[in-house]
This record gives sequence, structure tokens and C-alpha cells, in this order.
Amino acid sequence: MKKSEQLQDLRRREMVEMLQRYGVANRRVLDAFLEVPRHLFLDGEAREVAYHDAAYPIGFGQTISQPYTAAFMTVLLVERCASGKVLEIGTGSGYQAAILDYLGYSVFTVERIAELYERAENLFSRLGLDITCCLGDGTLGWKSESPFDGIMITAGAPREPQTLLDQLAQNGCMVLPIGDFCSQQMTVIRRSGDEFKKEVFQQFSFVPLVGKEGWNDDTVY
Repeated sequence: MKKSEQLQDLRRREMVEMLQRYGVANRRVLDAFLEVPRHLFLDGEAREVAYHDAAYPIGFGQTISQPYTAAFMTVLLVERCASGKVLEIGTGSGYQAAILDYLGYSVFTVERIAELYERAENLFSRLGLDITCCLGDGTLGWKSESPFDGIMITAGAPREPQTLLDQLAQNGCMVLPIGDFCSQQMTVIRRSGDEFKKEVFQQFSFVPLVGKEGWNDDTVY
């Protein structure tokens, strides 16, 4: 193993230790964050700080979430939906989708920005990841592939998109941040028949969810 790879492995272990200090205890999730090389989902100088607990820009006004945020969302999903078919809204760098793939889910991911979609799809191919990508409005989900056992939205929504709720399987769950432009409350929604039960957790800050059932471009920009 090259010295640079050894250094990144050390940094990744230190990141996982940091996640444990912050209260992340789910072993499956910790193992995923230990194994998936976050630095490969960043470019240039950002790779040197890839394992800091920070969000970094990836272009086009988007970011890769800080590791704690990604881990928090992943734990919420794993503890309510241990396996099955998962839809991610907001591919971005592709890191969260890679985490879900490592955890054994059948992963489908939607990105609205063509350049990010192409970049992530190419990276998945190079890494040999079996992740299915789509370019489009994530707030409308992926009807032809529904229903989904889990849905994860990695952008701040003004409310839960009804179209995505309709694409949840029975007993499925959706994890998403809901709020305004500055702050959102992490939320889990479980489906039981035609009823949806909601749990709310701590505050986070995400880029806005843009689309027909999210924020529109004029509002955001």
C-alpha cells in the first residue's frame, strides 16, 4: 500500500473515532464509514481534508455533507429499514449513495444537475459500485422503480414531498431535513397503510431541495 493510501486510511479511522465520540454507535454504519473512501468523492486540495467533520463545496452551489450529518441520517435509516430498496434524492458527490451501497441496499439515486450526475455515475463505474442513477427532478422520485423501502433526501425541504410519500412501500421510511433556507429539522416519516407517522430530531443545515415539490430556482437564487 502506498504511503498516501496509508495516510488516508489513518485519517478515515480517526474520522470514525470522532463519529463514535459524537454518539454514533451503530456498528454497521461505523463500518461503512470506515470502508468507503470519502476522499475519492472530492477533488484537488479538498482531498487532504476529506476526513475532517466538515461540509465542502462540490460545485454548482452544492456540498458534500459533513461526516456526522451523513452518519446521523444513515443511522436513522438503518435502524428503521435494515435492508431493501432505497431511493436517494440528491446524488451530489455520490458519497452517501456509496455508503448505502456498502450497507447492502439496492440503491437508486436521482440528481438534478447534469454535471454532478455524470461525475457521480462515472465514479460509481470506476469503483465498481452497483448504484443506479437518474438525471431529473428528485422531488418527483422514480415512479417506475417504486415502491421503495427507504427514501433519503439529502437537501433541505420546505415540507415532505407527497409524490415521494406515495412511492414508499408499506412500513417504509423516509429520512429528510425539513425547514427553511437556514436550518432544518431532521425528520423520519414511516408509512403504515395510508397513514404517515412522523418523528423529529435535531437541527441541521442543508442546501435547498429544488424541484416541483421543493423550493423553486427563483426562490433559491
